[in-house]
Amino acid sequence: MFAHRRAVRALVVAATAAATLMSTVSAQANDIPPPGEVVTSPNVTHVGTLPKLPGLEATTNSDIAFQGDYAYVGNYGGFSIYDIRNPTRAKLVSGVLCPGSQMDVSVHGDLLFTAVDNSRNDDSCNSVGQTADIKESWEGVRIFDISDKKNPKYIKAVETACGSHTLTLVPGKGRDQRRNVYLYVSSYNPSAAFPDCQPPHDKISVIKVPLRKPTDAAVVATPVVFPDGGNETQPGLLLPTSGCHDITVYAEKDIAAGACMGDGVLFDISDRANPVVTERTTDPNFAFWHSATFNNRGNKVIFTDELGGGSLATCNEATGPTRGADAVYEIVKGKLVFKGYFKIGRHQTDTENCVAHNGSLIPVKGKDIMVQAWYQGGVSFVDFTDPANPREFGYFERGPEPDGGRGGIWSAYYYNGYVYASDFRRGLDVLRIDDRLTDPAKRVRMDRLNVQTQSSYPERRH
Repeated sequence: MFAHRRAVRALVVAATAAATLMSTVSAQANDIPPPGEVVTSPNVTHVGTLPKLPGLEATTNSDIAFQGDYAYVGNYGGFSIYDIRNPTRAKLVSGVLCPGSQMDVSVHGDLLFTAVDNSRNDDSCNSVGQTADIKESWEGVRIFDISDKKNPKYIKAVETACGSHTLTLVPGKGRDQRRNVYLYVSSYNPSAAFPDCQPPHDKISVIKVPLRKPTDAAVVATPVVFPDGGNETQPGLLLPTSGCHDITVYAEKDIAAGACMGDGVLFDISDRANPVVTERTTDPNFAFWHSATFNNRGNKVIFTDELGGGSLATCNEATGPTRGADAVYEIVKGKLVFKGYFKIGRHQTDTENCVAHNGSLIPVKGKDIMVQAWYQGGVSFVDFTDPANPREFGYFERGPEPDGGRGGIWSAYYYNGYVYASDFRRGLDVLRIDDRLTDPAKRVRMDRLNVQTQSSYPERRH
C-alpha cells in the first residue's frame, strides 16, 4: 500500500543514498498539503517564483524556451521574457500582450516563434476571438524579433490549416542549416463547417523560415501523416486521430517522434520539408498521445498520455497507474517496442487536474533521467534507465488550488543546473535538485533549449 506523504520524505532521503526508491512510493489522499502550500522531497529546493508579465495575470502560462541567459514563457495572452543569468536572482525583463492560445514557443537566434490555435478576427496582437466558420478568421504562427529583449517586435504571421496547437523548430540540414529553419506545425479537430480546417485533415504543416529574411516565412508543404486515416475507433479515446498534437525532432539522427492523438509515430526527417512516417503504434491504455521525449542515444522514447485533456483529476487510485501516464518504448530496428509505464504515485485530490505533461531530459552520462510536469501533481524527477521499471526519485508540488479550480505546472524543463516550471496561475517556478543521480548534469552547459528540438549532450566525462 502507499506510504504517507511525511514518510515519503524519509524514503526519498534513503533513495538519494541507495537509489532504491520506486515509483510506487506515494501518499494517501489524507496527506494532501493545505491549499497552495509547497511540498518537496528533501533533494529538491524551491528557489522562488517569478511573476507573470503585468496584463497576463488572469491568463494561463504554457510552454517555455531558453536561449543564453533568457527564458521565454508562453501564455494564452502573450509571453514573458526572464533574465536567468543568476537563477537565484532571476527577474522579469519584458514581454508582449498578444492573445491567442496556446502560445507554444520556440527560439532561434533573434527570432521567437509562437503558436496560435485560437480562431481570431485577424493576425494582430489586438485581435479578438471569432468562430472558425468565418473564412476570414486567422490562426497559425506569429514570429517576433527578440534582438532587443526589452522591446520585442512582431514581424510576421503565417496562417496554417486548423491553426497551430503546437510547433516544433527543425534546423536545416547541411548547408541549409545556416540559411533556414523549419517549423512542424501540429493541429487537429477539423470540421466541415470550417473553411480553413476541413476533414479529414490528418496532416501537419511545414513552414520554411529564411534566416536572412524571416518575413518571407511561408508554408512549403503539408505532408499527410495518416493517408489511410488514424486511430479513430479505439474505446476510450479522448478524440479520434485527425492530426498530431506535438512532434519532437532529433535532427542529428534525422528522426522525429509524433504524439498524434490516438497514435504514436516515428518519422524520417532526412528531407526536412517532407517528413515520412516509418512506424506507427497504438496503446489500449492511452486516451490522447500528447508529447514525446527521446533519450540521448535516440534508442528510447517516452510518450505521454493526456487523459482527460488536462482538465480531470486522474492521479488517483481509481484511475490507476497505467492511464494518464508515460509509456516508455525502445526503438529496435526502427520499431517501437513497449517496455513499461510510469505514473506519479503521489495521489492527488479529486479536485486537482493531474496527468502526464511536458518534461525534458536531465543530461547525465550513461543515464536516462528526466524532469516532468504533472499539472497539480507538480514536478517529478524520473529515472527511466531501466525502461521496464522507471522510478521517481524527487518531486515538487503544491496543495490544491484554493478555489478548487484548474492549475498546476504546464511544463518543467532542466536548463543549466536548474529546473524551470511554468505554473498556470503564478508565473515561473525555479527549482534546484541536489542528488547524486543528477549532480553530473551541472557540468553540462547549453546555449539554447527548445525541448521539442532535441540535440545530444556528450556521452563522456566532463
